[in-house]
Amino acid sequence: MKAIINIKLEKELKDSFSITYFKDSFSVEQSAQGAYRLTYNRIILITNGSGEIYIDDQVFQITDHEIFLIAKGQIINFNEGTIFSGFELSFGDCFWERSPSSANNCKAVLFNNAANNQWLSLTLNDHTQLSVLFKSLYIEFSSADYVNKLDAMAAYLKIIMIKIANVNAALAPGIDSYENKLYRNFIELISQHYQSSHEVGDYADLMGISARKLTELSKKCSGKGAKDLINGQLIAEAKRGLQFSSKPVKEIAYQLNFSSPDQFSHFFKKNTAISPQDYRMLFVNIGV
Repeated sequence: MKAIINIKLEKELKDSFSITYFKDSFSVEQSAQGAYRLTYNRIILITNGSGEIYIDDQVFQITDHEIFLIAKGQIINFNEGTIFSGFELSFGDCFWERSPSSANNCKAVLFNNAANNQWLSLTLNDHTQLSVLFKSLYIEFSSADYVNKLDAMAAYLKIIMIKIANVNAALAPGIDSYENKLYRNFIELISQHYQSSHEVGDYADLMGISARKLTELSKKCSGKGAKDLINGQLIAEAKRGLQFSSKPVKEIAYQLNFSSPDQFSHFFKKNTAISPQDYRMLFVNIGV
């Protein structure tokens, strides 16, 4: 993929929800439109297949019995010739709000910090259980409209999200503990405020705890410090801007609330070992 390309947004979905079934095929429309930025969160359950999927600046080989979790705002593209059997599920936040609040923690961790949960390998048993749920949801989605149909689909989505959280080893231990709930709240706040707030103290104040407590909490729940998680979100968005837009580095720096392009360049190089300009050129030169 080149860096300077026209990124398209997903088409608007009725009721902010859609599920599609693929059988040894792939959406011609999707593969033809190239890279696009997601408007909706997406879950892709793959039974078997081959090819490649690009998510931001990462490439993943498509194989068997796996699942991809892709958050709204991320940029995806499928390599030409990619085929798979499985389900592709898209949902917006307004649809998710129909789901009972007891599943909110699963959604926050899986999608607000999607880079850490982008790909999950499934056991045959886990894949079979999820396939049954996806198929039931697909049948419900394809049926004629009726009163409370959206609520029924939201209930299926809730169960699917809980099942996915349970197969993710990082989420299984103590998923409902007080500390894990605090951590998920922190992840949620990062996704909302990363452009304006870069400091651990800002988030600690929002949560009503000390910065030291927040750092200890982050290390215990994720193995990373609170500052590392904030910086990770900033770097991910900076990479998207550099790779998939023609915006000047200066404009990207100010959008992410850095005081100057130099400050942004220093931050980016410190965290990636490459300058913003050189990172962009890596993709500009591909295929030239």
